[in-house]
Amino acid sequence: LLTVTVFLSTLTPKFYFALTVTSSFISGLIFVFEWWHFRKYGTSFIEQVSVSHLRPLISGAENSPPAPAAFSAGENETSRQNMPECKVWRNPLNLFRGAEYSRYMWVTGKEPLTYYDMNLSAQDHQNFFTCDTDALRPSDTVMQKAWRERNPQARIKAAYQALELNNDCATAYVLLAEEEATTIVDAEKYFKQALKAGEMIYRRSQNCHSQSPQHEAQLRRDTNVLVYVKRRLAMCARKLGRIREAVKMMRDLMKEFPLLSMLNIHENLLEALLELQAYADVQAVLAKYDDISLPKSAAICYTAALLKARAVSERFSPETASKRGLSTAEINAVEAIHRAVEFNPHVPKYLLEMKSLVLPPEHILKRGDSEAVAYAFFHLQHWKRIEGALNLLHCTWEGTFRMIPYPLEKGHLFYPYPSCTETADRELLPTFHEVSVYPQKELPFFIHFTAGLCSFSAMLALLTHQFPELMVIFAKAVSIVS
Repeated sequence: LLTVTVFLSTLTPKFYFALTVTSSFISGLIFVFEWWHFRKYGTSFIEQVSVSHLRPLISGAENSPPAPAAFSAGENETSRQNMPECKVWRNPLNLFRGAEYSRYMWVTGKEPLTYYDMNLSAQDHQNFFTCDTDALRPSDTVMQKAWRERNPQARIKAAYQALELNNDCATAYVLLAEEEATTIVDAEKYFKQALKAGEMIYRRSQNCHSQSPQHEAQLRRDTNVLVYVKRRLAMCARKLGRIREAVKMMRDLMKEFPLLSMLNIHENLLEALLELQAYADVQAVLAKYDDISLPKSAAICYTAALLKARAVSERFSPETASKRGLSTAEINAVEAIHRAVEFNPHVPKYLLEMKSLVLPPEHILKRGDSEAVAYAFFHLQHWKRIEGALNLLHCTWEGTFRMIPYPLEKGHLFYPYPSCTETADRELLPTFHEVSVYPQKELPFFIHFTAGLCSFSAMLALLTHQFPELMVIFAKAVSIVS
């Protein structure tokens, strides 16, 4: 202690100033290098070295994080060219306006659907349920106006007017089933009437569709009405607990109209099969529709992950896995979860109940928060039913962001995450819902640490330059105390 005291008493303020300047310079270099390494590779260099080399020496384990995916400039440019625009899709599992959305509004006083979402539905109805020959039939002319009405009561009144003109107006029954019926049972009754009228009109159109382009357009319209009615009847059966009947109706519909795959009826089928716990049938449907040439969806990706998680989730333990490593089945399950999270990163927080759900909108944006809400609303129960599945998801889903540190610029299995989804989701989801955004990779601890160290040492250097005598006394006091 005496030697140290003598040594410190011989040091001049210039030495302390030089010492703080040097330490500030070195910590600044470390900070710049850490930042450059993080920007290029997505990980902290110090953190990577400590995890990869120091931890095995200390614990004897050989665990290392997955290496960051490498992308060439050509791959990145190609993925940018193939990146589709934010396209809004009809929600395959949308609820019924009168029996579900309106009931929610009566109970909570909150409007579950946005004007933008309802306007898109109005456009869909006009495209699917009208054609150029409607002017020849008074009831269809009335229904053309009904689909454009903004007021629900005006639409319902117009539907009754159409039925007065023609008791077999299928689209009028469709409107009443969607908007006037206050229960699923009532909606099913209207849809059965619509089915009876729709089948009769469809057969009539089939017999004369080749006579002129107008008759061909009318057949397309009548086909759309028939498919829509059958699908909604299957959804009614599913909601009323007649699940096997609903599955049969969906299979028959897909077999009868195989060219209408863009309606995504298979997503309704997947959800019903999961409710039956018919996992082999679910796998068969996935094998047909989980193809790279088809547009992916959260339902496809997360159902595939659920089936793989089901094989290992019951016995999965993160502590055991960290000691012995992951088995082949566990690796497959984790990779499937990473694939699903890369496609839509918003779903896990809803499945893990870290974020509250709202009623799904009538339209969704693939890879967006609206799709995540729609998926989790119907599939959360299926994840809960499989023991350990949510635990496996909880332990692994965030690893996706270590694999893909810059998802807006690069992708691993899919094209880069579209930055336009947040704006579109705000239009689709109600105002009282906090829209989820793509989780940005947070700066590692050591970048914060080196930035703080650099700033602190620079401040010491400035104080030593301004108040050399006081800083010398302070340094001696600190060294003696320590």
